[in-house]
This record gives sequence, structure tokens and C-alpha cells, in this order.
Amino acid sequence: MSKSLIWKIPTNEKIIYLTFDDGPIPNLTMEILAILADYQAKATFFCVGENAKNYPELIHRIQKDGHLIGNHSHNHLSGWKTPAKDYINNVKKASEYIDSYLFRPPYGQINYQQIKHLKDDYRIIMWNILSGDFDKQLSNEQCLFNVLQSKAGDIVVFHDNEKSREKVLDVLPQYLAHFTKLGYEFCSLTPLLKTKK
Repeated sequence: MSKSLIWKIPTNEKIIYLTFDDGPIPNLTMEILAILADYQAKATFFCVGENAKNYPELIHRIQKDGHLIGNHSHNHLSGWKTPAKDYINNVKKASEYIDSYLFRPPYGQINYQQIKHLKDDYRIIMWNILSGDFDKQLSNEQCLFNVLQSKAGDIVVFHDNEKSREKVLDVLPQYLAHFTKLGYEFCSLTPLLKTKK
């Protein structure tokens, strides 16, 4: 496993790093932003370049609300199924619409060659808590159970896409309420901004 991949952020503070993949998309992104605002939670949105190109006003709104954006490739490509050169070019294409050096590989699929080419320009962000909100086989309760395993410094993934809509809108407020009561803070990946190579 490459040392260039970031799976969690060591901290002694009660902080959880919330992330959303695949957006932005009309309506749902705004609903997620409203839920986050209710709990004063900050997050990092890993956006698909194609969506960022189509909905620049949503990118602006995410940032205006105090969240970070990251690159999630232009067309949500699998690194395991895409030649390295094509993959790198797709990430660079997304960067025309996403001004960020945080990158998350779609599906978490990336190979050594791709890492080698991207690691100098991007912090490659993985996760250690996956909600499973995209999985039709999982109930809302199972999805909530998954994220309730969070601990300090964990990087948690929800999805900002249509197939996750019902689960994310149901589970996210319960999740935020639970950990807010326990004294946790939800933050964007700002610590990584202080450690750019």
C-alpha cells in the first residue's frame, strides 16, 4: 500500500473528516449543504469534473459555505480499468473546473503508475469509513451503523449522487446529531492544506 495515499488524519481532538463524492448535482447538493449548515459541519466535496463544468454555481456555493472541493476525475474513471496516461489526462481535465490539489480516485481504484504520476501534484485522499449509501443492498439502518463506527481522525465517505439520495438524506442528519452530542466537530480536510508538498 502506497505511503502516498492518505486514509485518515492522526489527531487527539474530537474531529471527523466528512467527505462527499461524485457531485455536484442540482437539488441534492443544496439539500446536503443545508443539513451540514444545521450542524455547523464542514466537509470536503470530491467533485467530478463533468459535473463541475455543468454546475459551476454549485461549486461556488460549496466554497461560499466554507467547504473544500477536491478532484474526483473528469468522468469518474476506474484507475484499474484505464491506462495510466488516459487516467492522468482525465484528472488534469477535471482540474480545469476544480481548483484543488486534493484528489480522490473514483471507486478507490488507483494503481502504482497512476500514483507515481499524481503524487507530486495532488494529495491522494482515500478513507477508512465508507457509508455504503450507494449500495442498494444496504438498508438505511446498515448505512447508519457503518458510519457510527467513526472515531477521531477518520475520513468518512458519503455520496452526492442520485442513487445515494434517499440514504444520504436520511442517514446524514442522524449521524451528525449523534456525534455532535458526543462533542465531535466535523471538518473539511484543511489540515492537508498546511502540508502541501
